[in-house]
Amino acid sequence: MTSALDRLRAVNWRDYVVYFAFALVFVYFAITQSEYFLTTSNLTNVIIQAAPITVMAVGTVFVLATGEIDLSIGSTVAVAALVTAKVLESTEVWLLAAGAGILTGLVIGLVNGLFVTVVRLPSFLVTLATMGLLVGVARQLTDLKSVPVLDDSFVWLFGGGEIIGISILVWWTALVVFVGWHVLRQKRFGAHVLAVGNSPAAAQVTGIRVARVRLAVFMISGATAALAGILYSGRLQGARYTLGESDMMSVLAAVIVGGTALVGGKGAVVGALAGSLLMAMINNGLILAGLNVSQQMIVRGVIILIAVSLSLRAKKSN
Repeated sequence: MTSALDRLRAVNWRDYVVYFAFALVFVYFAITQSEYFLTTSNLTNVIIQAAPITVMAVGTVFVLATGEIDLSIGSTVAVAALVTAKVLESTEVWLLAAGAGILTGLVIGLVNGLFVTVVRLPSFLVTLATMGLLVGVARQLTDLKSVPVLDDSFVWLFGGGEIIGISILVWWTALVVFVGWHVLRQKRFGAHVLAVGNSPAAAQVTGIRVARVRLAVFMISGATAALAGILYSGRLQGARYTLGESDMMSVLAAVIVGGTALVGGKGAVVGALAGSLLMAMINNGLILAGLNVSQQMIVRGVIILIAVSLSLRAKKSN
């Protein structure tokens, strides 16, 4: 019979790094910043701050799991939020406005996917170019002006509301995480995503339409980024061109730390949720400790370097 010790040795502890890190960071800030960190309002704020990052992280899991990358998610957030706010301003129909925002993300993802699958350009270069293009579009769209969101129904549904005392942002996050986990782990499409990430050639031989899978994951990424932009506009009651501009590092850090392989073939939606909460908690703790934005960016950069190193080492050892 296999002993308990043998079973422990067979466990890939790298899959649980994010949970160990979460516990350690939580304990550290609970001790060093106990007066402010452990308050109910502060912990609730951490969860709310993590909501848009988690939503984007779910889409990024699918992209990275296929061995691709999407650097345009932050810019997509801004453009989708501005389109949503402008449509809401002109029509006052929140459903139409939200639909326009999601459609914007889907179109951006479609464009990225077509350049990767049809033109056969590296996703890094495609989405880097798209990121710069969308930054310009966001600035031009409203001439650097913010667009207020005044519709009470929209604000309640996408940021300011509560259900049984829990922020609507938490419910949106839970919904996206559940759907992402279900698709990746329980559906054929999720198996195809992982197969493409492991070996596109082998996936093609088995009958998987590799180009279609890659196109789909970019559209998923664009849609989740757009939803994050809508949630930002609802919570802040307005949209501006700077929304999402610093989110890409946090999203990538959350996803990679959460166990998704940077080189494809492995994805972890629940791990991405834990990684997003970890990044939000680190940012919150650093703010309480008095660190400025530049120092927070340095910490995130170090986390990404460590996470990428672990991800690549895990891939080589398999």
